[in-house]
Amino acid sequence: MAPGHVAYGLRAQYGLVVAPETVLAWERGEISPSSVELTALAGVLWCSPGELLAEPVTLREHRISRGLAADDLARRIGLDTASYQKMEDTGRWRGNERQSAALASVLGLTLAQFVTATGKHEELADLLRSAVTTRWQAYVKPLGKLLPIPKPHLERVLEQLHGEYQSRMVATLSWGGGQGEAGNGDSGREFLVGIVDRFWHVAGGAA
Repeated sequence: MAPGHVAYGLRAQYGLVVAPETVLAWERGEISPSSVELTALAGVLWCSPGELLAEPVTLREHRISRGLAADDLARRIGLDTASYQKMEDTGRWRGNERQSAALASVLGLTLAQFVTATGKHEELADLLRSAVTTRWQAYVKPLGKLLPIPKPHLERVLEQLHGEYQSRMVATLSWGGGQGEAGNGDSGREFLVGIVDRFWHVAGGAA
């Protein structure tokens, strides 16, 4: 179908007045259709909204890929529509632990997808760096509020990461009292830079 055919279908079937140039801009990724336009576009093209999206990243994209309206998702996770819509529009999730768990469950989000979609990546990185460099036990509660993950699982992951970081630092100290590559803390710094990726690896593999 040419862009003009798609534009005609949107108008004839759904009453949406969209110019062929707009359809072409959607195809090129220059602009994004609204939720209503995306749903109608899927109807015109005989596919699901999720098939028109690349790998979902934002809350809106994950919701649309599941074929859910904002008010339906809000109801299922225990929020009023206006509050949920504000979080989706700003990209900053403010739900509590129960609502976070419900959001991840309804949208089928992995931990990594949840953190990215809710805009919590930097907060997670900061908490993890503090947890492995100090007393990890003090960060179980704040991380538990951030992530929909069972407390025993989280405790095991943090304990392992803390142990890995401390082992690197002990190895650093054992190499000539701070001389050379091993003694200048590069290993520890590299570990902290990649702490989120390491967390996903360990959290995914923990029993």
